[in-house]
Amino acid sequence: MKPKTKAFLKKAWHFIWEDDSVLSWLVNIALAFVLIKFIVYPGLGFILQTTHPVVAVVSESMEHGMNRNLNSYMLCDKSFSQKERINYDGYWEACGKWYEDNFKITKEQFGEFSFKNGFNKGDIMVLKGAKPGNIEVGDVIVFTSKKPDPIIHRVVNKWEKKGEYYYHTKGDHNRVSIKDTLIDETNIHQSQVIGKAVFKVPFMGYIKIWFNQIICYNPVKQALSNFLVMPC
Repeated sequence: MKPKTKAFLKKAWHFIWEDDSVLSWLVNIALAFVLIKFIVYPGLGFILQTTHPVVAVVSESMEHGMNRNLNSYMLCDKSFSQKERINYDGYWEACGKWYEDNFKITKEQFGEFSFKNGFNKGDIMVLKGAKPGNIEVGDVIVFTSKKPDPIIHRVVNKWEKKGEYYYHTKGDHNRVSIKDTLIDETNIHQSQVIGKAVFKVPFMGYIKIWFNQIICYNPVKQALSNFLVMPC
């Protein structure tokens, strides 16, 4: 290696790993982003056989707790006068009738499902690819729709038609499945499925949520709009 090249690499190494300047800090952030986005994330995707090996939960649709809505607390569109601690029995009392009436899913069966206590906005979910026939009722899947962001909900029904699989899903927190011009949870084709949730890391997804909120804050968005396509 030529002396000039060796000296340059030594200087660059010192700047990245030992310099305490703001510029060095920014370069470290940029390198970490590149490493995660182009090496770690694709590597995990290859291992887990999915294009989205890690996703952040950005909505409350799988939470089993009550969320504030105007002057009351809501769960499965049922109103409560105060926010109480809720366990699995409390969740089933509020939401279980829908599963029983529509798909004959009992409380005992639901108790055997993955993530039977739901999960929260801000959680990180690890996904793995799954063959369409291996996705079962009770599994939590991530799927695409006409909305820009994927949806993560629970499978409540599954059927096969002409050798292809279809699924019906519902968010644990929601009163019913969503069916509108952008999302139809009652008829999800196997090609829409990105992966099946297998593990969660509580609340680590807030890093992404807060980052998006910062860059989507209007002055920041305007400042960056000439350089980036903003996901807001």
